[in-house]
Amino acid sequence: MASPAPRIEWLDETGSTNVEVRDRALAGERGPLWIAARRQSAGRGRRGRAWHSLDGNLFASGLYVFNRPPAQAAELSFVAALAVAELCDTALGDAARTRVKWPNDVLVDGRKVSGILLESGAAPAGGLWLAVGIGVNLAVAPDDLDRPVTSLALAGRRLEREIALEHLAASFERNVQLWLRSGFGAIRDQWLARAHGLGERCVVRLDHETLDGVFGDLGPDGALRLDLAAGQHRYISAGEVFFPAMGEES
Repeated sequence: MASPAPRIEWLDETGSTNVEVRDRALAGERGPLWIAARRQSAGRGRRGRAWHSLDGNLFASGLYVFNRPPAQAAELSFVAALAVAELCDTALGDAARTRVKWPNDVLVDGRKVSGILLESGAAPAGGLWLAVGIGVNLAVAPDDLDRPVTSLALAGRRLEREIALEHLAASFERNVQLWLRSGFGAIRDQWLARAHGLGERCVVRLDHETLDGVFGDLGPDGALRLDLAAGQHRYISAGEVFFPAMGEES
């Protein structure tokens, strides 16, 4: 039986769409549901960073419930990145301009265009609820970040938020179904075909050390395989990655 199409709900304003999804999940909602806001006052990014919710951009979170362990559900951050990349393809008409950067950044012309944050917990009726938070710079990019950023408008074509979310939700759902049918391998292959910096030297900044090597591959669980100069492989599950040859400062 086909899965139900995701519902979409727009709010005029909220603190955080991820918090809204969490509250709905704890109240028994099981989705699939996407909640978006026209104004968001307390958006959050990875590693505790604030997310700049600028007017005209997309701030949305998907609510899904899976009977999968958290470590496996975390693979859906790669699904989310692919969904954003496909949204950029739709807007710009040139897939070569959009790349995905480990673990879940999406770059247009080498500049960050989106942020992704996954959060999860135990669903009241069983399973794991997942909040798939996605922000996309549709109209404007923040100007006070320490990394190159862009928007789809700056790249050549702005999409209205409602149309962008319809494309995003459909793409995410399509790739979720692929993940459920075929496992992470199929998602991994698509992600690697778009990977920023694959085969290039990179610097990986961890909490207590900094490593220098080559981005060699993705592990079967999505960890970055760092090829070290001495011939060893180091698998990175969480950290900040920079590619000096591509102009990224570490």
